[in-house]
Amino acid sequence: MKKILLIGKLNAVVNETNQFLSQYFHVQLCSENAGVLEGMLKIVNPDLVLISLIGAYDIDTSIFFLLSDQYAQIPVLTIGTKEESGKFFKYYEGEQFENLIRPVENTVIMDAVCRRLGLEEKKVEQEALKENKNNGKKRILVVDDNGTALRTIKAMLEDTYEVAIAISGAQAMTSIGKKRPDLILLDYEMPVCDGKMTLEMIRADEDLTSIPVVFLTAVNDRANIEAVLKLKPAGYFLKPPVKDRLLAEIEKILREH
Repeated sequence: MKKILLIGKLNAVVNETNQFLSQYFHVQLCSENAGVLEGMLKIVNPDLVLISLIGAYDIDTSIFFLLSDQYAQIPVLTIGTKEESGKFFKYYEGEQFENLIRPVENTVIMDAVCRRLGLEEKKVEQEALKENKNNGKKRILVVDDNGTALRTIKAMLEDTYEVAIAISGAQAMTSIGKKRPDLILLDYEMPVCDGKMTLEMIRADEDLTSIPVVFLTAVNDRANIEAVLKLKPAGYFLKPPVKDRLLAEIEKILREH
């Protein structure tokens, strides 16, 4: 499946677009922050970027410059009113950027995405149906603010599992709401919302308490390990993890749950 990076504020419109496109593409949500976007572009390597312009006056204009300056090969679709897209009018003069005037039907978005990617819509739908029938892989959510660590662990797992990624606790909760994972690999040392706080948010929801959470930690000292174990995770790994050991432990935990 082709990969789409969906940028925008978390609201009903973005959620609906995400749910619709996720039937046919691998969709990764991203905030409108240029720094976060730059990291996600490297991690996800998307085939297309889709930007919701709702609340356009709060959108960091540097994300448009970043996409046009360093990622000119990636087609960009925006969804917004004429007034919202008008703030970024100069970027629509070339071929990279195209705006779909909202309100817009999902079928119109699908048509535009397929057109910009050079795909036949019927074939995309057929491939999605085939993949959904054959995709019996367990889903692993990897949460880490370090892009290099995310890419490394994703590469270790993606032949065996369906892998989703998140670079913060908040983004992890969004990903869980979108599609429930079978196991979560959670970095213990993250800024703002660390692994402990993220685990507490997960366990605060009764529907999520059965999801096994495995901590990843780069700090190998007794006090830190004891602090991790007090939270009673399903397991923990020192970073960087060894591939064979990580796969074996995940398989064991999934069997037990």
